[in-house]
Amino acid sequence: MGSTTLAQYLRKPIFRIVSEAARNLGVRAFVIGGYVRDCFLGRENDDIDIVVEGSGIALAQEVAQLIGNQTGRHCNVSVFKSFGTAMLRFQGAEIEFVGARKESYNRDSRKPVVEDGTLEEDQMRRDFTINAMAFSLQEEDYGALIDPFGGIRDLSAGIIRTPLEPEQTYSDDPLRMLRAIRFATKLSTPEMTFTIVPESLDAMRAMKDRMSILSKERIVDELGKILVTSHPSMGFFLMDRTGLLEYILPELLNLKGIESVDGKGHKEIFSHTLQVVDNVAAAEEAAIAEGTLMDYSPGEDGDDFVQTVRTSPCVWLRWAALLHDIGKPGSKRFDPSVGWTFHGHEVIGAKMVPKIFRNLKMPLNEKMKYVQKLVGLHHRPIALVDDEVTDSAVRRLLFDAGNDIDDLMLLCNADITSKNPVKVAKIRENFEMVSRKLVEVEAKDAIRNFKNPITGEHVMEVYGIPPGREIGIIKEYIKEAILDGRIGNDFGEADLLMRQKAAEMGLTPVDNPS
Repeated sequence: MGSTTLAQYLRKPIFRIVSEAARNLGVRAFVIGGYVRDCFLGRENDDIDIVVEGSGIALAQEVAQLIGNQTGRHCNVSVFKSFGTAMLRFQGAEIEFVGARKESYNRDSRKPVVEDGTLEEDQMRRDFTINAMAFSLQEEDYGALIDPFGGIRDLSAGIIRTPLEPEQTYSDDPLRMLRAIRFATKLSTPEMTFTIVPESLDAMRAMKDRMSILSKERIVDELGKILVTSHPSMGFFLMDRTGLLEYILPELLNLKGIESVDGKGHKEIFSHTLQVVDNVAAAEEAAIAEGTLMDYSPGEDGDDFVQTVRTSPCVWLRWAALLHDIGKPGSKRFDPSVGWTFHGHEVIGAKMVPKIFRNLKMPLNEKMKYVQKLVGLHHRPIALVDDEVTDSAVRRLLFDAGNDIDDLMLLCNADITSKNPVKVAKIRENFEMVSRKLVEVEAKDAIRNFKNPITGEHVMEVYGIPPGREIGIIKEYIKEAILDGRIGNDFGEADLLMRQKAAEMGLTPVDNPS
């Protein structure tokens, strides 16, 4: 592909500005990495990396000056002196500037020794050939492709390959093994599957122990990027195939294999789990495209919620799918009359979530609680399918799931993976009935964001009592009555029931001392 054709990818005004700034400073600048790769793939990318044979910080500051002169507006530059990089935003794009460099590593550390280098040396230290391509921003060859390692060839063939020998590339930074898997997963489409070359896969198996020097935060960041792809299972199968999964999420390895007693086996849980993750990805992407999936955030007063349409994948929903059956090995039992059972696996799994998050140094806040909730509840809608779908059972499901009910139902629907088409059709039919019932009950009883009509303050005022266990007993009694359907979610009915219960407890209203 000639430079004239390549120039069409450089029509963004920022590139001409960078070119002028580099000329002013007497340095050479290039667009490099993911933006170049995605240009050839026809993918949108607003993250632009500029490498300069000189100071990245100085070039960024010169670019900001030119932008200010042209627009009349100040352009802020974020400088990261310890990394020798700078970043600015312009017309929706995030542009990062770095000086060309060469690196060397100590085997026991991820901290490189960095020295100034040429473009060629900078390209050599890149992770993969498809990420080492660069566009020239020099006036004399503007838009020319600089591709010393055949990245365009590998991109056309759907190949993930390292510029240097894979042992050297992966030894320098073991995270690149996981990045190889991430790019293979992310870039694969129904039309083309990206594959990691055999010598790289062999190097990963041989060097998997190097994963131990990586921080959990860097590993989790890559896992999240894999999980939000369209087919996350590809990444996890590759992690298993190369032995990396043992160092990343060993709990998943316990899901592998099929045990058989008296000729009765159970579903292979590892493969099933990854199929569910893929099913969730497909369903979530479809719902996002249709604008039917909502996110909720606390309102200003902390009680009400602000509802917004989800526009990008929720990584925590994908984590819930990945961990939904994590408790099955601990609950597996063989019953001669029915075969294998996994009773209570959702409870065991929910208890495992905090430990997994802690081991991976993931947040132990509401994100973890969300994942824990979905893991703990993921079997409930299916249980409703098997039992009579009562209003009471639906109210309790709505109460326990709250605003996460839509994600929970999406996960449960994705969990229907039987190879028996008749069985699947029947379960889905019943599942749709549960879904309709949820809508009906929520519209009638407003349980999703349940607020007890009877507050502690109201009980104290009516009975003239201080805070104490009696108030909790009364409020719990009212809540259970509403969920059971004995009374409506209505203050009048709740107040009447409160007075009946309080009388049984020997409490007398202060306005009626008799």
